[in-house]
Amino acid sequence: MHVPRADLVPNTAAFETIPLVKATGFREYDARWLFGPEINLLGVQALGMGLGTYIHELGQKRIVVGHDFRSYSLSIKQALTLGLIAAGCEVLDIGLALSPTAYFAQFDLDAPCVAMVTASHNENGWTGVKMGAQRPLTFGPEEMGRLKEIVLNGDWVERPGGKLTQVDGVAERYIADAASRASISRPLKVVCACGNGTAGAFAPEALRRMGVAVVVEMDCDLDWTFPKYNPNPEDSVMLHAMAQAVRDHGADLALGFDGDGDRCGVVDDEGEEIFADKIGLMLARDLSALHKDATFVVDVKSTGLFATDPVLHANGATTVYWKTGHSYIKRKTAELGALAGFEKSGHFFFNPPIGRGYDCGIVSAAAILSMLDRNPTKTLSELKHALPVAYTSLTMSPHCADEVKYGVVDDVVAEYTALRDAGTKILGRKIIDLITVNGVRVALEDGSWVLVRASSNKPEIVVVVESTQSEDDMRALFREEVKPRLGKRAQVGAYNQEI
Repeated sequence: MHVPRADLVPNTAAFETIPLVKATGFREYDARWLFGPEINLLGVQALGMGLGTYIHELGQKRIVVGHDFRSYSLSIKQALTLGLIAAGCEVLDIGLALSPTAYFAQFDLDAPCVAMVTASHNENGWTGVKMGAQRPLTFGPEEMGRLKEIVLNGDWVERPGGKLTQVDGVAERYIADAASRASISRPLKVVCACGNGTAGAFAPEALRRMGVAVVVEMDCDLDWTFPKYNPNPEDSVMLHAMAQAVRDHGADLALGFDGDGDRCGVVDDEGEEIFADKIGLMLARDLSALHKDATFVVDVKSTGLFATDPVLHANGATTVYWKTGHSYIKRKTAELGALAGFEKSGHFFFNPPIGRGYDCGIVSAAAILSMLDRNPTKTLSELKHALPVAYTSLTMSPHCADEVKYGVVDDVVAEYTALRDAGTKILGRKIIDLITVNGVRVALEDGSWVLVRASSNKPEIVVVVESTQSEDDMRALFREEVKPRLGKRAQVGAYNQEI
């Protein structure tokens, strides 16, 4: 096979004979491309040969593959499989799957490696692969760097002995395993929102098996055109639809699953969204009472309340703030032997006895429902109102090209560092700490903070702000502080959403 090129265009002879692979598709911890303009099927095959070569370098050859429900995902998985077989891998194809179904299959089929074809919650047109070679972990920057080098240089090694086995029954065993994580005795009515994504084939049945009395299915029919909105429970359009369904059905809560089922979003009985970090804090309170002196890992986009919460403190819990990204939080949770890891985007990681360490929206749902079951006299909104108050923004993302976004963020880090060193106040408050493991989280003296970091999987910068004072102050931290500071930089474009 030819060495991949980055300059091919569709509807040409070269596009049909040479692999197209743009370098920007290799992200920090997974791979994402626009199918057609940035990668072609031969490019996906080259990716498979590179991945197969790399896992042989790691001393492995047995790999699970699955695909999400998009019109082109099956063909992409088949092209990837051709490359893996050419590299001498033993491929176990589990068919249509969620990402956590593929992670479960690594345990179920005793396969160390995984390649899940999914663009998660990205818009139609995107494709990608989530990969790992050491369950329950997925690749980080080091592994992605080596894979990128092999693929773009054409340094793959063809080996004999490759084979494909199509494995039936994994989906059923996955649903049974995820459902076994909860046994609900309280009569609950739950809206199950799937945005017509892959989770519709898994989540409603799992919730019923957990003992949910009434499951209200919302957009659970699979439809790869995503006729209403992207299956993304961090997106305000999906959340508003979930909130309306709670009100229409008088439900106890709504659980929303993203396109590949590894995330879970929550709307309470009052029709109010509970951001994933606040759900994480509620779960940490609940679980730290059962598991004394537990450690939790949270990402830098998450609320500052983890550090100051009196209930966690009383239960002896420790919280570590770490880099945003499912791979980073998963790895840190495993490394520290933490009970759980929570990411603001809704990726939750539960180590035994709750889960197996990988992110699974349905296992997260089981943990949330079990918390409600342990508090039979309280609604979800009452558990939320028991938290200390903090006003946290939506995750806001201005466009910024992949080639320049890290440089822009480095520049912002340097600017905030200079402001701190000069004793400059931000809206009347001193900067008391800068967390720079992932962009910059600027902690202010009253516990409020602002975060600026580069998105790991899109040409965007990520902005979150939190105020301990008021909703208005939270808006001011964005409108009067972060937005003007980023706005001085020509590389920073329009926001996907703003407060």
